[in-house]
Amino acid sequence: MHSLKFYLVFLLFLSGGASPTTAATLPFGTVFKGGEKFDYLVAQARKNEWKSLRIGERTAAVGHALVGTRYKSFTLEIDDRVEAPSANFYGMDCWTFFEISLGFARMLNDPEIWWTPERLLHHIERDRYRGGQCTGDYLSRLHYLEDWLADNDRRGLVSDLTRELGGVRANHAAHEMTVGWRHYRYLKANPALLAPLGRMEAKVSARPLYQIPKNRVAPIESKLKSGDIIGIVSRDRPGLYSTSHVGLAYRTNDGVLHFMHASSPRNYGKVVVDARLSSYLARYGSNSGILVARPLR
Repeated sequence: MHSLKFYLVFLLFLSGGASPTTAATLPFGTVFKGGEKFDYLVAQARKNEWKSLRIGERTAAVGHALVGTRYKSFTLEIDDRVEAPSANFYGMDCWTFFEISLGFARMLNDPEIWWTPERLLHHIERDRYRGGQCTGDYLSRLHYLEDWLADNDRRGLVSDLTRELGGVRANHAAHEMTVGWRHYRYLKANPALLAPLGRMEAKVSARPLYQIPKNRVAPIESKLKSGDIIGIVSRDRPGLYSTSHVGLAYRTNDGVLHFMHASSPRNYGKVVVDARLSSYLARYGSNSGILVARPLR
C-alpha cells in the first residue's frame, strides 16, 4: 500500500502535479488529517457524479457535504518553522473550508486514480501560495483574501466579479497579522518575520480594494452562483476596510442564495448553510460588503 502511494506521488511529480515542497517538508500526518472523511467525500463524488458538474456547483456540493464539520481556528498554523500545504477534515476555519471545497472539486477533474490526499494537497498549494508554489517559507502563503483573489485571478484560476457586479472602491488597510501577531504560531516562533510581513501588508494595502456594499447585495443575488467564493469586507477602523471572513454561495432548491461557511464558536461553531446572503450581511454591523470570486477551473 505504501509503495503504491509512493508510486502515485512519483507519477504526479513527473507530470507536474506535485512539487518538491509538497513531497518533502513536514510529516504526512502533520499536513493531512481525516483520511476517512476524505474517503467518504470520494465515495460521494463517485455516487453522485460530481465530476459532471461545473466547477462552481461541484465546489458547492463538496462544501455542503462538509456541513457539520467543527470549527477549528488557525488551522493553517501547523508548525513553528516550515510552511507546507495542508488539509484537516476534522476541523476547519473559514479559509480552510472554502479552500478544501475548491481544491477537492478541482481534484475531480483528474483521473480517478489521482483522487488521493496528495493530489488534494497539490490543488491546495496552487490556490494558497503566491504564484501557486509553496517555497517552505511562511511568506510564500497568500495570507489576505484580497491578495489571494488578485493572485488567483491573475493566474486564471478564478474571476474577480466584484467590480462587474457593482463594486465600489474602499479605503484599504490590511494589518491584522502584524497587530495580532501573537495569535500566529509561526510569528510567535519567528519574530524576525514581522518586518517582511509588514512590508507585504503595505503592498496589499496599497492595492485598490473594491466591495459590493451590503445594501446593494440583495439586487445582485440572482447573478451569483452556487460555489462562488464570497469574501466579507468589514470596517477595520473608521474609514478603513479589509476582508474579515469568507465562505461560499449556496443556492437552495427554493432559489434562495445562502451563505455557507465555517462559523466561529461564538455563533454555530461548525460549517453551516446560514441565512440568505444579504440577510447574513445585515446581521452584523461591522459587515460592510462583499467581494466575489468565481472558480474557472
